[in-house]
Amino acid sequence: MLNIALFGPPGAGKGTQSEFLINKYKLFYISTGELLRKEIANKTKLGKEAQVFIVAGQLVSDEIIVQIIENTIKENPDANGFLFDGFPRTYVQAYILQGLMIKLHTSLSCLISIGVPEEISVQRLLKRGENSGRADDNEKVIRQRLKEYHDKTIPVMNFYKEKGIFFEVDGTKDVAVVTGEIEKVIEVILSKRRYNILLFGYPGSGRGYHGKALLEKYGFEYIATGQILEQEINTNTAIGKAIRTAYEAGEHVPDEVVVDIIEKRLDMNQNVKGYIFKGFPRTLVQSYILDGMLQKHDTHISKIIDLVVPPLDLILRLDERGKSGEVLKYDNSIQQIVRRLKEHEIKTVPVINKYRQTIGVTSIDGLGSFEEVFARVCEEIETGMKSL
Repeated sequence: MLNIALFGPPGAGKGTQSEFLINKYKLFYISTGELLRKEIANKTKLGKEAQVFIVAGQLVSDEIIVQIIENTIKENPDANGFLFDGFPRTYVQAYILQGLMIKLHTSLSCLISIGVPEEISVQRLLKRGENSGRADDNEKVIRQRLKEYHDKTIPVMNFYKEKGIFFEVDGTKDVAVVTGEIEKVIEVILSKRRYNILLFGYPGSGRGYHGKALLEKYGFEYIATGQILEQEINTNTAIGKAIRTAYEAGEHVPDEVVVDIIEKRLDMNQNVKGYIFKGFPRTLVQSYILDGMLQKHDTHISKIIDLVVPPLDLILRLDERGKSGEVLKYDNSIQQIVRRLKEHEIKTVPVINKYRQTIGVTSIDGLGSFEEVFARVCEEIETGMKSL
């Protein structure tokens, strides 16, 4: 989802650039002024509360504004993103918007400021006043509006500069040039976005087959920890030797080893469309580690899929796989199969439940032919990718 806050002093040409962004990127326009007027006109509960402030000559409270914005976002789930005009106006509202974005499982992509020197803003607005007949288009009022704008927005701009998502374009140039500069900013942001998938499911649910197929279909980077660990062993690296020692002792590979390997994969593949994680995270501790690693690389979990297959079908699948010659070292007896299923239930199901309560988990029926299940998986992923 592409969420943009557009700043600019009076006379900067925000209206023209807003129209471009809305049409180009199919964004839903959120103007706090327009939303307030709509709520008041429709005599909603929030509109009536806002009217009390306005009649008293006071600014409408942040509590009312954030509720109106939240309702607007929820009422437009099919939007590719939102363009915020007039919000956040203050440092406090910047924190409010950040909290709201977290609640709605998204984030502000960037703040774009159209920079225009005060004297040019004054000249533009005075010229507009010659035709508009607006009482507020006189120099005294204009300069007061500009002072108020700069006093309030500088702290907000600094807030987003610290987050690394503040961009300024020169608003003194021709309209088409300004539009082009804004478009460049957006394209840079879009080029950095990744779609990251966690693929869960009990052993035998088909995660490995579907993960590899997704790699082929969409070009994601496939991070399967079991496969990566085997590669380290086969190439006899220092890490591989540590892994072999753990295996021979019947122990799990330490988290610091797995984390180091995944960290290297993330560093090596900065330009991929996204990552598919299979086999990690297996535990709650690993889930917190992954959250931190993705945040460090300026990305996050986009979709979590849990392939659901009944227990008896899982056992039959793993047993048949052993008889077909594809047996893994930990699937050569019913006892080992049952132990793996039990381990997933004890260690990994709590991870899925954690994400179910925070990000959300999509459960997909894993029964049927490979093609049928894969079609269901792809449908979920493609629906999610539309919201990038």
